[in-house]
Amino acid sequence: MGKSKKLKVTMKGEKISLERQIEEDKFARPTGRMKVRTRKDEDDQFVDAELSKKILQEARRQQQEVENDSGISASTSSKPVTKLGAMSDDSEDEDREDEMDGDYYENIEVDSDDEKAIEMFMNKNPAPRRTLADIILEKLTEKKTELQTQCSDAGSLQIQELDPRVKQMYEGVRDVLSKYRSGKIPKAFKLIPNLQNWEQILYVTDPSRWSAAAMYQATRIFTSNLKEKMAQRFFNLVLLPRIRDDIAEYKRLNFHLYQALRKALFKPGAFMKGLLLPLLESGTCTLREAIIIGSVIAKNSIPILHSSAAILKIAEMDYNGANSIFLRIFFDKKYALPYRVVDAAVFHFLRIEGSRMSVVN
Repeated sequence: MGKSKKLKVTMKGEKISLERQIEEDKFARPTGRMKVRTRKDEDDQFVDAELSKKILQEARRQQQEVENDSGISASTSSKPVTKLGAMSDDSEDEDREDEMDGDYYENIEVDSDDEKAIEMFMNKNPAPRRTLADIILEKLTEKKTELQTQCSDAGSLQIQELDPRVKQMYEGVRDVLSKYRSGKIPKAFKLIPNLQNWEQILYVTDPSRWSAAAMYQATRIFTSNLKEKMAQRFFNLVLLPRIRDDIAEYKRLNFHLYQALRKALFKPGAFMKGLLLPLLESGTCTLREAIIIGSVIAKNSIPILHSSAAILKIAEMDYNGANSIFLRIFFDKKYALPYRVVDAAVFHFLRIEGSRMSVVN
């Protein structure tokens, strides 16, 4: 048989308190591992109302202490902000801000001597500018009893008798657009591009009273939904007069109107025919207007065919300082231009050289 082991009798030491035992660290520390419960207790216990009240009071007291330590008073805490209206889910409203993060032109300092030099080449007797309101009033005066008219300048304009309820509705839209800053656009306004007499309805909303933000939204909607020929009329009769008036009054262009110009470039053909070329053909384009509108062309990509056609038309015009600025902007894009466009540009500058030599002689 094996020898039985004797039990070792440990020495009986002095009693040590639990506090000292923890401080001496003679015992294994509990692990921080959390056990995952695989079942759900059926007898879940809830905290009674009195204990919940005490917990909330203690939490508030601790939060107050934290704010006092960090120097933040309760009076400066953020207040809840109430927004009128819900966020729109339309794709048109979702991209309302994506164009706003684009490059914005710097404050333009124009030399007074340069501005006077440009004015020397301007047309001394420019033709009066025509807006959408002028054309509508002319049509109503000439053909009051006809639904359609044949006028050289506004042949595609459709004049119809408006239902009083429709007119009242769009007069309400007019009041909204005159004070518009941000948010959703009235749905009745979004339907205008789909109407046959859209210019007449647009006249009821009075574009001259729109805010700058409303003009940007209108440009975005009409550029996306109108055909190129119709968008050209919108740019020529609504957008261009507003931009020129804003630059003339404030000596700079409002941010929303600048973004409207960028949005108009999504239809480059309509932009050239309805905005750029009429501006230069008027002979009254100022140096400031040329620099601001030219910056939009310089910062954005334009198809070569539209750019070539614009260069050809500008080169066929008489010399003007603003024309030269736009030609330089197009040339800096380094397009591979057709021979016809290159020839027109060469003859344009040869005419300038010839006229200068005749003046000197």
